[in-house]
Amino acid sequence: MKADLNPIQSQIVTTIKGPMMVISGAGSGKTRVLIYRIAHLMQEGIDPFNILSLTFTNKAAREMKQRIAHLVNSTEVENLWMGTFHSVFARILRAEVSRLGYPSDYTIYDQQDAESVIKKIIEDLKLEKDLYKPRALLSRISQFKSNLITVRAYFDDLELQERDAESLRLRMGDIYRSYVDRCFKSGAMDFDDLLLRTNELFTCFPEVLYKYQERFKYIMVDEYQDTNHSQYLIVKALAARYKNLCVVGDDAQSIYAFRGANIRNILNFQLDYPDAKIFHLEQNYRSTNYIVQAANDVIACNKEQLEKKVWTQNESGEKIKLYRALSDGEEAAFIANTLFELKVHHQLRNEDFAILYRTNAQSRAIEEALRMKNIPYRIYGGLSFYQRKEIKDLLAYLRLLVNPNDEEALLRIINYPARGIGQTTINKLLVMAADQGKTAYELLENPELMSLDKGTLKRLEEFIVMIKRFSLKLPEGAYVVAQQVVKNSGLLGDIRQDDTPEDISRYENIQEFMSSLQAYVEEQAQLADGNISLAAFLENVALATDIVDNQEGDRVSLMTVHLSKGLEFPVVFIVGLEENLFPSMLSLTTRDDLEEERRLFYVALTRAQKQAVLSYALTRYRWGKLIDGQPSRFIEEIDQNRLAKIGAQAQRFSPSSLKSSLFEKIPSDDLFEISRKEKTIMKKAKHLREFPFKALSDKMNLLGKGMRVSHERFGEGQVMEIQGTEPDKVALVRFEQVGEKKLLLRFAKINILS
Repeated sequence: MKADLNPIQSQIVTTIKGPMMVISGAGSGKTRVLIYRIAHLMQEGIDPFNILSLTFTNKAAREMKQRIAHLVNSTEVENLWMGTFHSVFARILRAEVSRLGYPSDYTIYDQQDAESVIKKIIEDLKLEKDLYKPRALLSRISQFKSNLITVRAYFDDLELQERDAESLRLRMGDIYRSYVDRCFKSGAMDFDDLLLRTNELFTCFPEVLYKYQERFKYIMVDEYQDTNHSQYLIVKALAARYKNLCVVGDDAQSIYAFRGANIRNILNFQLDYPDAKIFHLEQNYRSTNYIVQAANDVIACNKEQLEKKVWTQNESGEKIKLYRALSDGEEAAFIANTLFELKVHHQLRNEDFAILYRTNAQSRAIEEALRMKNIPYRIYGGLSFYQRKEIKDLLAYLRLLVNPNDEEALLRIINYPARGIGQTTINKLLVMAADQGKTAYELLENPELMSLDKGTLKRLEEFIVMIKRFSLKLPEGAYVVAQQVVKNSGLLGDIRQDDTPEDISRYENIQEFMSSLQAYVEEQAQLADGNISLAAFLENVALATDIVDNQEGDRVSLMTVHLSKGLEFPVVFIVGLEENLFPSMLSLTTRDDLEEERRLFYVALTRAQKQAVLSYALTRYRWGKLIDGQPSRFIEEIDQNRLAKIGAQAQRFSPSSLKSSLFEKIPSDDLFEISRKEKTIMKKAKHLREFPFKALSDKMNLLGKGMRVSHERFGEGQVMEIQGTEPDKVALVRFEQVGEKKLLLRFAKINILS
């Protein structure tokens, strides 16, 4: 067995007694070490009933058990206590929780169950639903429980109460108390209770703690950097008697502070155990030397960290590619084109590629670019952009404006956000419409045809007036009418009340939708037959999403960096590396937050085995405005000799250097000449030719048949023909990606390549 381990790994596996910390660099084989260590303990005659191994997913625990069984060739492996904190301590609570007044067959509430309890409390306390939202309240309660703040502790802490008062949640304490009481009376616990009650059990009943200290004489904790305060205290209590505690983790990969993870648990391990043995797993088996050293460059900028220097004996590999795009649309097109070329030239599969982004909203442009190249993909741990609830809600408003008879759209939004139109009213409306041979919308337009009480009729009338007011904006184009819906429907306000990660993500998705809509409108303004109407935009969206949402088979993986932890891919694209995006704007107020962002980038970079490609955009749409972008500070922190800069910042490449690069097409520097955004007022699609006269630039006057050009969205192409005269001079361009387009030269954002 030792033959499969390097000297440091072998030392860790064979060190049995006393506290120890294994600082495990990315790709250093920590899972193998944990598996072999447990196998070694069993081979040394230690009863598997006395071994506790805490992992962060049950899937990891199952896979580890299978590999241990293969090593020891024994069914005794089934006697190991191995699993997540929640699964292991739920098992202990089943046996002991009657001491706390719970039944042994207590129920475990999931998120939906817990939200249902909170909703009933809000109703019973007659609280304002716009201020007291179940998901945000549960997130707050989870913070309390993870930090062992009981109801009594909350009411003893004036600072906590003042913080909630500042958020206009004066009744937070009452909600917390009522929630805990109702769960207790129902014999139920949520996931945070499983740890909170375990701490309570061990604190209030020393004999129970002693029992499990004797049971778990050997304890191992994986991903120790991701433990919260409650988990830390449980581990510390269980290990206090024998101190045979082995924790494994990497402070450089601590990225879950928003979930309550406390990096201090690993940074301060030696303060709790001064005699602990410290081992460093520093040899990286995953990545090329260029990737390993670049990751070291970045993480070295963090002040709060444990000392280590990751290294590798793997090949040097290629330099990390850094691409500067003119826009987020061009960035997405570059990714899709490069991925396609790498597949063809290096016989790679789609599943060999991962595209990582900081926020879910960034998937939209990438999805569209991949679809244009017919590259199948899966959204890891989430939904495709246009399938996300907040986007479907907004699209339902827009669909109803274009087609008032769209009943599915009407039913989706008639009471969203909540406006007091309940399901009973909706059912009556549908029955009356069917009886009278009318659509539901037609009935809403004629309230005299509805036999409903005055209060209900008033709410329905307010809804239809709002929709008609939005409809008045239809002649002004897709962006203007969507902007009115977002601002005045209440939809945006419904998701902006709280700062939970989920609500921030939903807000960013709406922002990205509006940005894509503005980009679409500006693109249409450049086309001779452009159409900025809402109907045309919705048709474009429908066509773009008309694929079977099948996540199986050979597909490119798209995911946020947080979800990529623990995974690895031959080729990784890390996109949107701009200040205020990655690092996030929300992380720039404190050093702790900024250092977590840097660890997040470290995680992203170390997912790559053979090739890492970084990209950023000089301009990116935010709420329909073109914002200038600055490259992320993380790029500057990498030794520039490890980067191959391509795009605007690249020096001209010689033919020989091009052949050795994975990226054979290097754009001309001319591609990145940035002109100021032209501000034009768009009215109806049929009036696209009525913009104020604008003379052609000298460059556009030189444009001729046969010339090669590039466009920030359509990519590269060749001019097939020049038609017409000023001001309506048109270029017919055959683009490699999207086929032929007729561009109005006075508005077209194209650059001459040759």
